[in-house]
Amino acid sequence: MNTRSMIVSTALLLTTNLAAQQLPYQNPNLSADERAEDLLGRLTLEEKAKLMRNGSPAIPRLGIPAFDWWSEALHGVGRNGVSTTFPSCIGMACSFDDDLIERIFTAVSDEARAKNTLARREGKVGKYRCLSFWTPTVNIFRDPRWGRGQESYGEDPFMNGRMGLRVVRGLQGTSNCQQSKYMKLLACAKHFAVHSGPEKLRHSMNIEDLSPRDLWETYLPAFKTLVQEGGVKEVMCAYQRFEGDPCCGSNRLLQQILRQDWGFQGLVVSDCGAIGDFWQPNRHGVSPDQPAASAKAVLSGTDVECGAHYGSLPEAVQRGDISEEQINVSVRRLLKGRFELGDFDPDSIVSWTQIPPSVIACKEHKVLARQMAREQMVLLKNNGILPLKRENPSPITPHPSLMVMGPNAADSTMLWGIYFGQASHTVTPLEGIRAKVGDVPYLTACGITSMTVKDMAIGKATETADGSTTLQMIEQGEKTYTIPEILEAAKQAETIIFVGGISPNLEREQTRVKESGFDGGDRTSIELPQVQRDILRALHEAGKRVVFVNCSGSAVALAPEMETCDAIIQAWYAGEQGGHALADVLFGDYNPSGKLAVTFYRDDTQLPPFEDYSMKNRTYRYFRGEPLFPFGYGLSYTTFSMHNAQCTAPSAINDGVTLTVDVKNTGTVDGTEIVQVYMRRPADVEGPIKSLRGYSRVDLKAGEQKTVTIDLPRKCFENWDSATQTMRVVPDRYELLVGFSSAEEQLQRLEITIP
Repeated sequence: MNTRSMIVSTALLLTTNLAAQQLPYQNPNLSADERAEDLLGRLTLEEKAKLMRNGSPAIPRLGIPAFDWWSEALHGVGRNGVSTTFPSCIGMACSFDDDLIERIFTAVSDEARAKNTLARREGKVGKYRCLSFWTPTVNIFRDPRWGRGQESYGEDPFMNGRMGLRVVRGLQGTSNCQQSKYMKLLACAKHFAVHSGPEKLRHSMNIEDLSPRDLWETYLPAFKTLVQEGGVKEVMCAYQRFEGDPCCGSNRLLQQILRQDWGFQGLVVSDCGAIGDFWQPNRHGVSPDQPAASAKAVLSGTDVECGAHYGSLPEAVQRGDISEEQINVSVRRLLKGRFELGDFDPDSIVSWTQIPPSVIACKEHKVLARQMAREQMVLLKNNGILPLKRENPSPITPHPSLMVMGPNAADSTMLWGIYFGQASHTVTPLEGIRAKVGDVPYLTACGITSMTVKDMAIGKATETADGSTTLQMIEQGEKTYTIPEILEAAKQAETIIFVGGISPNLEREQTRVKESGFDGGDRTSIELPQVQRDILRALHEAGKRVVFVNCSGSAVALAPEMETCDAIIQAWYAGEQGGHALADVLFGDYNPSGKLAVTFYRDDTQLPPFEDYSMKNRTYRYFRGEPLFPFGYGLSYTTFSMHNAQCTAPSAINDGVTLTVDVKNTGTVDGTEIVQVYMRRPADVEGPIKSLRGYSRVDLKAGEQKTVTIDLPRKCFENWDSATQTMRVVPDRYELLVGFSSAEEQLQRLEITIP
């Protein structure tokens, strides 16, 4: 008998012995449903109320361990010590690389499981340390001013659903290569529904008069995909009201749509503090007090509260606001979730607990982080300056022609985005460039929005345990630069790499921000801060070649920079390996392939009012103007051509379509292109201009040609039918548009009739 067989046999024997000695809910041979039903009958009402809060205490008399439903894994295990910090989600979306996203979140769940096993063995479970992870965010990034849009996978519903699906598989352990009786983790689709700013209004805002088309065709599809195709175990209800009811107390959203229409069997968790918004002054004001608010939420289907209001549920039962049996519906679901995780069972029979702590921030995961950081960078402009030459006659003397500037060049925390973990080491853009070409002069030059900065000097370089180099930054006090001083410092340099943009300290979840152009975590303007704009113009007028690296979690209006900069790279918040990845792109070790997952507008005048949730003139699907850069746009160091696009005609009512197209690398450099397929129904004059329905990455050596095949199942032709007021495949003539971006003039059109 081999070792694996011996382990399995031992585990089966142990399981049999345990089953003979324990109560039904303690028997791992029973189903999660059976165990939950048995344990439910042994709990008091007060104990049930405790289990329904995110911080669920232990119940010793029944052997129930402590558990917290609140853990974070937006782009790496968050708020729980050292972990691998991957690029922001909006950046990952620009890779158009579903397979890499799934591999990344498989790595994230490996680290999460290893951390939880350690925490339980050390008796330190609690917030951020358990197995329920509140990600992915699949809200539509409908407006670039939304500070939390960086958590999403862009402005397209199809892309959010497709990438969110891969996140769920990686987290929950349902990838094809993974098989287990137990769930690896519980993932959570959030924030349900119709939620994407403004942040400062989220606790009181009521979204009403939203058209059924916008609701069903834009705001709900990604959630439906994660529920019906991904088997996501949790859904988080949003803060705001929808049609008068708080989302966490909406029968229409949580009962009719989520559970009845879509068949969701998992848990609904509240956003943190959302139940308090039901009754607290100056918020929703739909409930008179805590017990009434808690009862309304549970009756609507919110099973677990992030907060403390559910402690009043026994009082709500006593006064008749809700019955204990109605509470049991939620408790039964949350107990099932914990049994599915193996939370009550010994490590010896839960395979995921065998993941060793050595996976945490391991070398292999850093390789993944660097690869994604490379793939997510989007080359927006290049007049031929890139890739830069790396020659430097001496690694210990300043580079003869390069200089690095900008407020984000040496800022490691900027790379982490929001909801981050603690990277074991973060490679800043400055460090990555110096690692590539030796010593390069550096000047902060300005802050994000001001000429006054905390001037930092670089002290001693030390080598870390993983072999990388840490640069010690020494604060020298505040310094206010003038443009003449900046130009004087740069007089010897021919090329300036200016690493600027904005900061996750300014665009983020609801927060107090005093900087001009920012409000409550959102932006009031999408323009690049004027101080950076002025410096870039001055450098250009002084005859410098300028490479502008824009770090942000959202689209920035860069029309003036198209005139003053020789090249522009959209680097997003690139994670712990972002500096190395940026240097790889700048100096040609990686040919950029990223494509925009959001529209880059020309200026603020192209944006509708932020508070208006209508999709009219929003995103590439409805925008009638001329953007600066369209959705799906991104340049390469080589060129590509496309020809011979064809698609099969469906022969039966349930058939899909297969599209093929020949793609050739017509340049002299190996590269990757992303074929994008859009759909529209010409007869639907009120519908989207076009909607993404498929994409595929294709790697091509210089001069190589390949045929790309993209399958489009029948559901890809689903759209809003105004006649029946439903989403369905309407038999009609459709157009398929295939190209390398959403720009209309570059798309090849195919006509097809769907029966």
